[in-house]
Amino acid sequence: MSNHLFFQPSPMTLSALAEKTGARLFGVGDLIVDKSSPLEDAIPGSLSFIDNPRYIKYLADTKAAAVFCTEKLLDKVPDGTAALVHETPYKAYAVALSLLYPTAARPQSITGETGISSAAHIGEDVELEDDIIVEAGAIIGKGAAIGRGSMIMANAIVGQYVQIGRNSVIGPAATVTNAYIGDNVILHSGVRIGQDGFGFAMGPGGHLKVAQIGRVIIQDKVEIGANSTIDRGSNRDTVIGEGTKIDNLVQIGHNVVIGRHCVVVGLAGIAGSATLGDYVVVAGQVGVGGHTNVGQGAQLGGGSGTHSDIPAGAKVIGYPAVPIKDWVKMNMKLKALIQSKKGE
Repeated sequence: MSNHLFFQPSPMTLSALAEKTGARLFGVGDLIVDKSSPLEDAIPGSLSFIDNPRYIKYLADTKAAAVFCTEKLLDKVPDGTAALVHETPYKAYAVALSLLYPTAARPQSITGETGISSAAHIGEDVELEDDIIVEAGAIIGKGAAIGRGSMIMANAIVGQYVQIGRNSVIGPAATVTNAYIGDNVILHSGVRIGQDGFGFAMGPGGHLKVAQIGRVIIQDKVEIGANSTIDRGSNRDTVIGEGTKIDNLVQIGHNVVIGRHCVVVGLAGIAGSATLGDYVVVAGQVGVGGHTNVGQGAQLGGGSGTHSDIPAGAKVIGYPAVPIKDWVKMNMKLKALIQSKKGE
């Protein structure tokens, strides 16, 4: 079996990592790390971290060269392993990973081409800034504009008059139509942006299609996972706010407005005209009802279904979604009722 690494590391000294991440180093500064690995499977020369208490049991026997940890766990780091003390070890570790593996955080060219491939199709009146990569099989429609440093990967489609900002990536076989895309946006493979919203005037004589004439606006630093779909607005815009991260296989309906720095996890569905405030977390397989509002900072637990507004800061779960404390109480009472019936 091949042992090839898809992401080649860039070795760094611990002192350099400490400086770049803002960690305090307890160990040999000129020691070099050239790989990362989980705490329990770490090998010499590797970097790891401890943030979740359930993994503390692996700390004493780790073979990692260095571990990001909190001040509280400093005395539990074994002899021979350097400690990089940080208030938020996982975030520091994330920064370190981007330094050790600089090609892993952003999709890299599939074909290895630079510039505009001769096998790409570029429509009329397209505006391309400098340092753009357009790979083989990509299609850029009439009147589109793409900013400096962006990459349109193999077989991706950028529709007519679409605008894409700077340093953004449109992944392999992704489709972007009727949309404005900001700077530093990543759309992974198979993403669909700007197709029809699901709009029909229903009645006994059949379902009459309602033309969808809105757009999709994706602000800066958004990342959208593979095979997710975002419908264009019907008569307003669908908007994805700055810094929001969307997982694979997520469906976002027409006219949805998602605030800044939200997280939407895989298999979630957000129905048309729903609005999410800033910093909302939507866990896996959640369904957000149409024409509802989810307040700033709210968290929707996995598998939840919402049918009414969720207040700011609320933590809900269940179907229909209720505050977590109420959900726990209801399940405890249900369990007790079942047990009592079994005893009869």
